[in-house]
Amino acid sequence: MIAKLTGLIDTISETSLILDVSGVGYLVSCSSRTLSMLGHQGEQVTLNIETIMRAESLHLYGFKDQAEQDCFRLLTTVQGVGTRMGLALLSALSPTDIYQAIGAQDKASLTRADGVGPKLASRIVTELKDKIPKDLAYTATLYSHPAASPLVDEAVSALVNLGYRRLESMAAVHKVQQALGASASLNDLIRQGLSLVAGSAA
Repeated sequence: MIAKLTGLIDTISETSLILDVSGVGYLVSCSSRTLSMLGHQGEQVTLNIETIMRAESLHLYGFKDQAEQDCFRLLTTVQGVGTRMGLALLSALSPTDIYQAIGAQDKASLTRADGVGPKLASRIVTELKDKIPKDLAYTATLYSHPAASPLVDEAVSALVNLGYRRLESMAAVHKVQQALGASASLNDLIRQGLSLVAGSAA
C-alpha cells in the first residue's frame, strides 16, 4: 500500500495531478484545497496518500496534511459519501470548518460542497456528531455548552430563521450568554447575537 509520495509535479488538472516519482507518473486525486497549495509544474512536493483498491483498479488520493487525510477518512465512513464526495467537501470547506459545522449541526454549510444536498448533509451530521475530534478548541466549546438553556436554543433558532447560518448564530449567542451570564433574557440574546452575526457578515 502506498502511504506517501514525494516527486515532481508533472501536470495539474481541476481534480488531480500527475506526480513524477523517479520517472514513474502517479495519477493522484486531490481536493482543490490541496491542489492550490502545491505550487507549479516541476516543483517537488510530498503528499500523504490514501490508497483504495476497487475490483482490479487502484486509486490514489493525495493530501497536503494529515488533518485533511483524517477528515477524508472520517467523511467516507458515512453512507452516501464516497471518495469523490469526500474530496468535494474538502474542496469547499477546510477540515476544521467541517468539524465545526458538524458540531454546530450546521447542515447548510455542508451543502456548499458540490453534490451535497440537505438529506446527505443531515446524514453526515447525524452519523459524525459523536465522532469528530474533541481536541479542536471550537468544537470542544460547542460540546461543553450544548444549548446551555432553552433560551439559547430559541435565540439560535431565531437567528437561523432570519437567514443566518447556524454555525455563526450558535457562536454569537454563546458569546452573548457568556458575557451577560444568567441574567440574559431571550431578547438580549437575540438582539446582541443579531448584532454580532450582522457585523461579521458586513
